[in-house]
Amino acid sequence: MLRYTLSALFALLPATQVLAQKGGQPLASARYKTPADLPYQVEPDAAARGSQYGYNICNSTTENQQSLCQTMYVNSIADFCLWAPDKPNSLIADTEGEEVAWCTRKGHGTRLIPDGTLQGVQFLTAPDYTLIVGYMDQTKVNLQSGDEGGELDPHGQDLRGNPMGGMVYSTVFSGSNTTVQVPEWNLFIGGDFFCLKICKNDKPGGFCNNIYDTKGCGFNSPSNSQKGVYESCYSDNMQLPGADPNPVPASSKCTQYASTDLYGMPTATTAPASTTTSSAHTSATSASLTASAGVAAKTGSPNGARAFGVSLLVGVAGIVLSIVFLA
Repeated sequence: MLRYTLSALFALLPATQVLAQKGGQPLASARYKTPADLPYQVEPDAAARGSQYGYNICNSTTENQQSLCQTMYVNSIADFCLWAPDKPNSLIADTEGEEVAWCTRKGHGTRLIPDGTLQGVQFLTAPDYTLIVGYMDQTKVNLQSGDEGGELDPHGQDLRGNPMGGMVYSTVFSGSNTTVQVPEWNLFIGGDFFCLKICKNDKPGGFCNNIYDTKGCGFNSPSNSQKGVYESCYSDNMQLPGADPNPVPASSKCTQYASTDLYGMPTATTAPASTTTSSAHTSATSASLTASAGVAAKTGSPNGARAFGVSLLVGVAGIVLSIVFLA
């Protein structure tokens, strides 16, 4: 009986109304053009899930392996960040609202991705988005071994984002090497694999549509990334998320690197240094994906579904609390 009552309340009181009553705003609507415009916390007010876990003003004083910086960057194959847990042996489903930034380079005021974490990375520049796909030892960024993970995005069950207050900046869309905010993005991480996409379009939907959060990388961000290969390519746009199967878009002008040239850190396997190719890759190469580690993250995520269920339950509970508070 309780299940049906809560469902009815959810339909009558959407997340946007709860936000309005609390004086907040959806994270995807928060606009801070450059990092210099950021407040200490983008989400300082208590919401149904509590206040923001970390902070957004990050500099040399916050740059250490205990940093709670929640401002991340996506600039190049050599300079990008991921969301991952604060504490070791964590599950994405349990920590999605609290992830902190881990970056490949110093200078962002964040934690650094440890040596040996990245075990193959593909950086794809498409007309309407940029996509980074990679293999990893996820335990080095505090994910529990075997966790199939889930999805992180600037929306979430109450529109506050996962992580709450998480902000993303990049130089890839400015055309002038200027760092500007990217309001729409998503990251699937787990199963020793990740795919991080940032989009030019600052409206919900499109190439960064976040509604397929239990489908994984293969559905939302298809690629022909390979373990042990580090390359940066130009790419055609993929089909909009929702196509099943979604073929791997053609890519070209790929430049390969050694991992030590990019990150200064040895990994289990490395690619030849600075090898340039011009042949386009097609969906036929996607067969190699299913034979490598991280299959669950690419094709679907049991814990992603768990995260969705937990998020829905917390969101419903927050609505009930909001009604009691306003009564």
